[in-house]
Amino acid sequence: MRRLPITPPPAGERRTPVRAVVALGSNLGDRAQIIADARDALVKLPLTTDVVMAEPIESVALTLDGLDETKPPYLNTVALLTTTLAPSMLLAHLHGIEREHGRERTERWGDRTLDLDLIAYGRVQSDDPHLLLPHPRAADRDFVLAPWLTLDGDAELVGYGRVADLLAALRAQA
Repeated sequence: MRRLPITPPPAGERRTPVRAVVALGSNLGDRAQIIADARDALVKLPLTTDVVMAEPIESVALTLDGLDETKPPYLNTVALLTTTLAPSMLLAHLHGIEREHGRERTERWGDRTLDLDLIAYGRVQSDDPHLLLPHPRAADRDFVLAPWLTLDGDAELVGYGRVADLLAALRAQA
């Protein structure tokens, strides 16, 4: 797989704009307001335009042990954006937005005020442990695929296939 640039391009060189997919989730606090504020923060990202977000959906909390109905439910959605930020820089901005909204990384897959995952960055694939692209579990998550499909009926998850087909297969297993 391709390693991703961590630094900006050399002076005078411009990156080609890329369509990125960001998943948003919240299960603590005023979830709807947190998601709306995160959308506003995405709109303000440098070198980023055309931010659109699907209507949020509610889902059961997913933990390391599977679905857990005893945990607060999540509000999830997906945003599409066009950016010339390098994927690693975009991810750093996403982590910053999480911190601004009180995200604490104390428990893997634990409750959180805000979770922002970089699902896809154009057609880039990466096995860098700090930035796996596409997101390794996106193809298995209805709460990512369903909102994404509402924004882009022709969406494709690189290396996995059409989002519509992935979603249909997930729902057939349920």
